[in-house]
Amino acid sequence: MRYLQGYPLETLAQVEKLLAQGRVADWLQQKYPQAHTVRTDRALFDYVQALKAEYLRGADPVGKVLFDAKLHVVKNALGTHTTVSRVQGNKLKAKREIRVATLFKTVPDEFLRMITVHELAHLKERAHDKAFYSLCSHMEPRYHQLEFEVRVYLTHLEVAGAKLWGAAGMAE
Repeated sequence: MRYLQGYPLETLAQVEKLLAQGRVADWLQQKYPQAHTVRTDRALFDYVQALKAEYLRGADPVGKVLFDAKLHVVKNALGTHTTVSRVQGNKLKAKREIRVATLFKTVPDEFLRMITVHELAHLKERAHDKAFYSLCSHMEPRYHQLEFEVRVYLTHLEVAGAKLWGAAGMAE
């Protein structure tokens, strides 16, 4: 259970029991019956911009937001934030990019919000420290619970290999 490292042993035991009984999928689908409707990079850009406008108006602008099919496999990450520097004349221009693993195209809105809040928080706070997680919790009060549930879902995918939500928002 590599996605759940660092959690208390009692919590890990509960997750292991659910996995052994094959009940993780039912538990997650009962809590989150439908996938979100953000399917395109443009829709994801608008989704992120709306969150940024609500919580991080003074942060650097985000130039690009997209779903990235290579993320989960290549970088072992669910999302990334990068600053891309380009030379324009005698000036250096920096543009911020957020990439979200394609896996998040067919998950509940709460899971997509958790990952985008995480990446947006990096606009203000670079390190995963107390200030960073405080900002995440400000933007999404259930951040820590949602992060745990995303990790349980990733563990389910690793063990069972079956996605729980389809493109139309219905279970597959």
